[in-house]
Order: sequence, then structure tokens, then C-alpha cells
Amino acid sequence: MNWTLIITLLFVLLFIRIFWAHVKANNANTQAFKNLPPKDKLAVLKECLLNNPTETNLQNLANFIKETGSDLDVRSYMPLMKRQLALADKKGNLAEWDKLYTEQCDWVDQIRPLEFNEAKVAREAGDIETYIIRNLEGVSRLYSDGAIEEALRQLESDYPKAQKLLSGYMQLVDACSESGADDKSLEALRKKRDAWIEDLLTVEKPGKKTDPETSSG
Repeated sequence: MNWTLIITLLFVLLFIRIFWAHVKANNANTQAFKNLPPKDKLAVLKECLLNNPTETNLQNLANFIKETGSDLDVRSYMPLMKRQLALADKKGNLAEWDKLYTEQCDWVDQIRPLEFNEAKVAREAGDIETYIIRNLEGVSRLYSDGAIEEALRQLESDYPKAQKLLSGYMQLVDACSESGADDKSLEALRKKRDAWIEDLLTVEKPGKKTDPETSSG
């Protein structure tokens, strides 16, 4: 198995890279990045750090979250970043990448997508529809299994479809774990992943029933 396929398989198996930013940027100095809303800036900064573990990208994220009032010490990411670079140099095996990426996902999800803040404000204002929509958008920008599952479970009482979404997500995780590494299998996983994200962001209106037999897988 060549290195490109290993990396591709890694990303598909872990899946957690649900990234819905409207604009991707390589750094925080581009005009495209500066024009983004804060919630999209945060999504881009986290994705940049995961894809390209440089001190510049880490510092860009640190600068942003400091502006939001977070007290997260981003230096705690340094050991993960160094391990990623070391694995890339020695072409570490998939199990090593899997363990590292899981830890990275857990770390970045400490920085909650700003959509959840918007959801909270909407809930306090009695706007349940916006509350649901912003929560789902926030879920789409999470990376770790635990964070995704927790967010969907918390939404179930206000949005019954969240139960279906959680079931579909677990089926997708299982499919990733059982999948082969050939192109056909990876393409099938990609389609399942895309279908789940589309279902996630397709908001059902209050009163519409969700078929429990329907799944994204």
C-alpha cells in the first residue's frame, strides 16, 4: 500500500473530518480568510492545524481563541504536532496514525464551534428552530466521535431526528472500521459520509416524523 493511499484511508476510516467551511485558507493572512465570519474562521484555523501542523498555524489558532476569551493553553498541542511530523518522516503505520489522530480530534474539540454559542442565544430567545439549525451546523464542525455523539444526544429532546442521525453516524463508523482499502470501498465510504452530512444539514420542520428504519448508511 503506497503512502498516499495510507493517508487517504486514514482520513476515511477516522471520518471525523466533517468540515463545512465555505472558504479554505492556508493561513490567516489571506483576504479571503479575513472576510470570513468568526465561526468560519475558527473552522478554517482548526482544519489548517490538523492538515498542516506548523507553529504558525498553531499560533494563528491561539491568537483567535484568545480573542474569544478562551483560556485553553494551545501549547498542549505541541506534543501531538511533533508526533505527527515524526510519523510523517518515518511513514508510521496506520495504527499509530489512528491513535494520534483520535487524540488530535479530542484536542481540537475542546474548542467548541461558535455555532453552539449561537444556538444557546437562540434557545434563550425562544427561537427553537434556529437553536436546532445552529446545533446541527456545530455538529458538522466537530471531529471526535465522543463530541459528535454527545451533541446529538443533547439535541434529541428538542429534535427527534437527532436519534436517527446518531444511529446513522454509528453505522458509518462501523462501516469505516470494516471497509477494505481498495478504491471501490473508499468511494463507497465517501458516498455514505456525504449522504450522512447532507442528512445532518437537512433540517426537519417541527411535527414531521422521522422513519426509524431509515438510515444514512
